[in-house]
Amino acid sequence: MASRTTHPVLDTRSLNRATLARQLLLSRAEMSAQDAVAHLLGLQAQNVKPPYFQLHARLAGFRPAELAGLMESRQVLRMVTMRSTIHTHTADDALTLRPLVQGARDREVTAFRKGLVGVDLERLGQRARAFVEAVPRTMGEIREELLTQWPEADPQALAVAARCRLPLVQVTPRGVWGRSGQVRLTTVDQWLGRAAGQRPQPQVVDEVVRRYLRAFGPASVKDMQVWAGLTRLREVFERLRPELLAFRDENGVELFDLLDAPRPDADTPAPPRFLPEFDNLLLSHADRTRVVPPELKGRSWAGNQAYCTLLVDGFLAGLWRLEPDRRLTVELFGRASKALKDEIVAEGERLIAEMTESDKATGTAGATGTAGTEGASRTAGTEGASSAAGRGSVRFGSIRD
Repeated sequence: MASRTTHPVLDTRSLNRATLARQLLLSRAEMSAQDAVAHLLGLQAQNVKPPYFQLHARLAGFRPAELAGLMESRQVLRMVTMRSTIHTHTADDALTLRPLVQGARDREVTAFRKGLVGVDLERLGQRARAFVEAVPRTMGEIREELLTQWPEADPQALAVAARCRLPLVQVTPRGVWGRSGQVRLTTVDQWLGRAAGQRPQPQVVDEVVRRYLRAFGPASVKDMQVWAGLTRLREVFERLRPELLAFRDENGVELFDLLDAPRPDADTPAPPRFLPEFDNLLLSHADRTRVVPPELKGRSWAGNQAYCTLLVDGFLAGLWRLEPDRRLTVELFGRASKALKDEIVAEGERLIAEMTESDKATGTAGATGTAGTEGASRTAGTEGASSAAGRGSVRFGSIRD
């Protein structure tokens, strides 16, 4: 293997195209929703609808009913894993990844120790487990149950301890497209009928590193640590070094990759793509310039709320919002030619047509957050066009009015 001082350099566009290829964003993949969720190591799911929009941007022929069916059949589920945030995972990955991040969840509890004086965390875990496995419970119900045993403890600290100590799953209908439901929780063991492992074995961690590189690489050690919310992964990468390729980015940071992973030419076309809030593409690297131009850093957030983002030529280039009347508003950060706007409109029309058709039969409507909507039909998009009856439209304007 080449010495670290002579690693080939991957410029920003090369990193961008490699990452987009792994993320299924250069062209829509002919892949099932279940296989895509596994390939991507889960979908960020802080809100209910983003996982559906993430798959629409990546898969040919995807419709929300496909993922909804997987949720209802318990082949995929929603739970807290990477970065202490809610993700949609396959059942197998839930059982693998939750133990991987358990150490981080244990450290999270220590930040609340002042509110847990006198609380036996082992007993707390046992009591909370019995409570949620009897019947799925809300977090409020869990908190009240634990307060009966530890009335002097801080209620929030008790809730955090239960969430961190136990592999809790949000049960359906929560997370099912076109349905609603309060967040109710049980353990992954109870929900799937099989137990999550304890601390993962080295070979399990090694395989997760390989899978991260296949979905997000080429990447540095710090990149994966940011994605997972973990530390001390350097030794794992060093253990795998003989089977990996090594590169440098333009700042000299060492990047690792799989030998057979795609690294397309930097000039490979990248079509416009509409991504929902909290898409992992924008959250899973320490250095996000492979997708977010430095001058646009912070433009996709307001406070603690993420906007839905538009990729143009593979990079962050704007924001978007889909309204209950099926009007899609696009806010570009820079100038765009008529030809480029036509491409954006065409992709927006596809989004409205394919992501609202399933709600036509139920007659539901209404937006959720900045990305979600329920409604129906195809769009006829021109700049500033108004929505026709039964149709949607794509317009360019500001989403932050």
